[in-house]
Amino acid sequence: MKPSSPMSFTSSSLPPSLPRKTRLSPYLFTLLTFILFVCILYGEDFMCIFGQLEPTFVLQPSPKPSNKKAEKLAFAIGKTEENCDVFSGKWVRDEVSRPQYEEWECPYIQPQLTCQERGRPDKDYQFWRWQPNHCDLPSFNATLMLETLRGKRMMYVGDSLNRGMFVSMICLLHRVIRDDQKSIKTSGSLTVFTAKEYNATIEFYWAPFLLESNSDDAIVHRISDRVVRKGSINKHGRHWKNVDIIVFNTYLWWMTGLKMKILQGSFEDKEKVITEVSTEDAYRMGMKSMLRWVKNNMDRKKTRVFFTSMSPTHAKGIDWGGEPGQNCYNQTTLIEDPNYWGSDCRKSIMKVIGEVFGRSKTPITLLNITQMSNYRKDAHTSIYKKQWSPLTSEQIANPASYADCVHWCLPGLQDTWNELLFAKLFYP
Repeated sequence: MKPSSPMSFTSSSLPPSLPRKTRLSPYLFTLLTFILFVCILYGEDFMCIFGQLEPTFVLQPSPKPSNKKAEKLAFAIGKTEENCDVFSGKWVRDEVSRPQYEEWECPYIQPQLTCQERGRPDKDYQFWRWQPNHCDLPSFNATLMLETLRGKRMMYVGDSLNRGMFVSMICLLHRVIRDDQKSIKTSGSLTVFTAKEYNATIEFYWAPFLLESNSDDAIVHRISDRVVRKGSINKHGRHWKNVDIIVFNTYLWWMTGLKMKILQGSFEDKEKVITEVSTEDAYRMGMKSMLRWVKNNMDRKKTRVFFTSMSPTHAKGIDWGGEPGQNCYNQTTLIEDPNYWGSDCRKSIMKVIGEVFGRSKTPITLLNITQMSNYRKDAHTSIYKKQWSPLTSEQIANPASYADCVHWCLPGLQDTWNELLFAKLFYP
């Protein structure tokens, strides 16, 4: 997805009558100045419209000088083909290899994600495979993944979207593990799936901000007045130590408005010092804390760190040409516009990620799932999930009013996220 640059200006664009060695006319000089001004002023908008996250999502460290050997990343057994961007592509209908497991056969899927059990009438959302534009994704190999994890720990850290990705990984793997050789246990914020014969664990740790917050309870965390404690990542980070592969995400919980409340001291202080900063500054603080923790606690020669980009929502049908008030409810088709980018694209946050990670020398691999997921308005749980409170008569009369357009049905889209993780783990 490389949009043509509307702002390019070549010598062939000049009037043929203009001599090559003469100075530009005042008209052309003014035109070029105007074009440059527009590029600077709206460059960020163009980038968001075309969905090009790469310029701001540069998470890899700066390349080393060419006279030195490139550092081999842990667990790599090969590398991606040259000029292959696995995150740029299209969805292809595939009723042969999709889905990779059935909803009913994976007992680990939470009732919030079991769309078929909750009455979804169609299965079309399960039959889509991601096809990169100039290459193929390596097939997910459960045995290779488990052998790689033998004697090791893999952990997903973040919010409920990362928990969905964690469950997806378990579902992709559990078929090849005997029933008496697997178990799952939850204790507070930590859920651990154990593959006993491999002495391996796949874990999820609830930390929606990564830092300590008043939303850290893994069950009761629906707090509208959210507060994040500055410099507190070690409160959770002590549970992440000695992990071999870690997958972070954090985004949605920061989106409470234009301001975010930051606690300067401790939640135990009688008189709390709380300041309000812009969401961008708060998020920047969180990203810098995460990078410092990775630098201080992860051995770059033996471990791998991933960061999952924003998972889009589909709450506004007008974004894709639908009617006002329409959302993901009753959506069974994909968005076909390759340049589609929903209104939940928070460009200022994208810019923060680009700035912070772009300056870091800590090797973190981006899983850029945002653009590919933008096309999937059909894949949300919508109304087909466990409802924790009885529905009102008004909600029953208008299903779109309580449709969940944040989370995703399993099996489904998040299995592809793990396929991309598999590709980047073994073929970076």
